[in-house]
Amino acid sequence: MLATFMEVLDTSIANVALRHIAGSLSASVEEATWVLTSYLVANAIILPMGAWFSMLIGRKRFYMICVGLFTVSSVLCGMAPSLGWLIFFRVLQGLGGGALQPISQAILVESFPRAKQGMAMAVYGMGVVVAPVIGPTLGGWITDNFSWGWIFFINLPVGILSLMMTSALITDPPYLVRKSFASGLKVDYMGFALLALGLGSLEIVLDEGQRNDWFGSPFIVAFAISTVICLVGVVVWELRQKQPVIDFHVLKDRNFALATLSMLVLGFVLYGSTTLLPLFLQTLLGYTAMLSGMVLSPGGIVICICMPIVGLLLRKYQARWLVIFGVIVSVLGLMRMSHFTLDVDYTTAVWGRVVQSLGLAFLFVPMSTLAFSSIPRERTNYATGLFNLARNIGGSSGIATITTLLARRAQFHQSVLVSHMTPYDAPYREALARTTQVVQAAGSSAPDAAAQAQGMLYGTLLKQSSMMSFADAFWIMGVLFLLIIPLMFLMRKTAPVQGPVMVE
Repeated sequence: MLATFMEVLDTSIANVALRHIAGSLSASVEEATWVLTSYLVANAIILPMGAWFSMLIGRKRFYMICVGLFTVSSVLCGMAPSLGWLIFFRVLQGLGGGALQPISQAILVESFPRAKQGMAMAVYGMGVVVAPVIGPTLGGWITDNFSWGWIFFINLPVGILSLMMTSALITDPPYLVRKSFASGLKVDYMGFALLALGLGSLEIVLDEGQRNDWFGSPFIVAFAISTVICLVGVVVWELRQKQPVIDFHVLKDRNFALATLSMLVLGFVLYGSTTLLPLFLQTLLGYTAMLSGMVLSPGGIVICICMPIVGLLLRKYQARWLVIFGVIVSVLGLMRMSHFTLDVDYTTAVWGRVVQSLGLAFLFVPMSTLAFSSIPRERTNYATGLFNLARNIGGSSGIATITTLLARRAQFHQSVLVSHMTPYDAPYREALARTTQVVQAAGSSAPDAAAQAQGMLYGTLLKQSSMMSFADAFWIMGVLFLLIIPLMFLMRKTAPVQGPVMVE
């Protein structure tokens, strides 16, 4: 639970510090989003390899290597002298953190008898839900009072404690079969290379597309072609391998395939909206990093309170009905955010996030229950990796898409609004005259006052167009979320859960 807590905490902390990271490293906010997406892509690349590495070097040893790599790279992230180095160290951090959640779950499930698994998963779930509660506020406080580097340095004591406790208390179960190259274990170099190149190319297309005019740029076209060839190629290749990196055969299970697709959409909306809200609060409303973190944290508290309730409801109702309820509530929260204005107050912003988070509490556990309801135990490692891979791909795509949406919609609204800034528009003439009088009364000459007033009105127009682009992005996130509902009706019916519930 400690390592998972550290990994989840780091993701939520970085969101509120994004603007500060961009400023201190002489980068734009759009460029700084690589700090988030590079981690998710590296995370996604290593996720499917967890089962393979566990067989090769032992699960405990592999887990400790991941914790060690994550901890060391966290320290290097805090010391990064430039954006390029920070992204490189975040990639290393993602490679270390990718296997922490699925391996932690596997250790817990297989280390406890069935009668105690429920309590074990409850303790694990505390780490998953408490980290987002304190992450934004802690990250904001550290960023405002020290520097953004300390949001990474705090992982050092947690990582050391996790390594010490894992070394002393965790053992591999006797039925975990170790394999070696001498006994026939093979490295699927081609599958791993296709996966890494495909996901890396996809990220470059998503993150650089806006700045390079998308498919008007040969650079983006080349990487788009690489993305399609590699991702299609990895599916074709892996289906023919006896020891694949990703076992796509688990997608033959209809419930698992539909739940994985739902998790892709969930990751897209979750990471996209979590990045969107702090940016809105800090860039347009002037919130500090800590204050924007305090807007996000009550939503985490709601999730923490509701998850045990969801576990009880799973014993009485089908999981898909809980998912549908959660989607509807989350959409209501996002639609509430789409009506934010530049005059929105702190309480309204908090309640928008709380409503969205209330819906999210009804998604994670029921969706995991649907996904693994009929997956054989011996294939759980592969299925868990693929399930988390979908979430991470959705998350990185969501963050990149959000930055593009904001830029494009701001341009659109600016072009519409500026058409009214003409001498033929009566409201504009009146606003310009009033503003000119105010500036002139403050001591400016008549010509200077007229120029300053026009500049002030144009500045207001830019803020309004940005505000409208954020509203559009929240609305689009809400509409996309509704895509999960028809997927739930395509699933086979599952009986209410009778045993302990797994938390993803």
